[in-house]
Amino acid sequence: MTANYQLIIITGVSGTGKTTLGTSLSEKLSLPFYDADLFHPKENVAKMSNGIPLTDKDRQPWLESLASKLEESKKSGGCILACSSLKESYRKILAGGNDIKWIHLKGDRDLIWDRMKARKNHYMKAEMLDSQFATWEEPNYGKKLSIDQTPTEILEEALDYLKK
Repeated sequence: MTANYQLIIITGVSGTGKTTLGTSLSEKLSLPFYDADLFHPKENVAKMSNGIPLTDKDRQPWLESLASKLEESKKSGGCILACSSLKESYRKILAGGNDIKWIHLKGDRDLIWDRMKARKNHYMKAEMLDSQFATWEEPNYGKKLSIDQTPTEILEEALDYLKK
């Protein structure tokens, strides 16, 4: 039996283009897009703004609220969520037993570093990139997309994957 909703989660370290891809997919698929960064409580944002990496304890309520958002969105056809989801334990909380289409954005550290340094008004500091790479547990499922291509090429590859 096929689900009557589509849940898509785009993962990757900060600066890989999760929001760019999520916004484009939202337009193409007519699904709402949510950026997980916007759901952080103010305490988490304050920590990250000061260059302090979050702990798993900091992330727990945030991940649970995102999982609830995903569950709630099933009633209206689903959604697209951009969330770093660096650890498998985080992805399990988000999935919550749902049928999720995972897209994992991957790229060279130096390319991502340059992108992050060019960003303005974002609380995730480029200096925290190495801790994200150190935390990342590469999944063995979903679609892995290289960010070493244009946003249009990444979108096309993602759409091809989602058709399957």
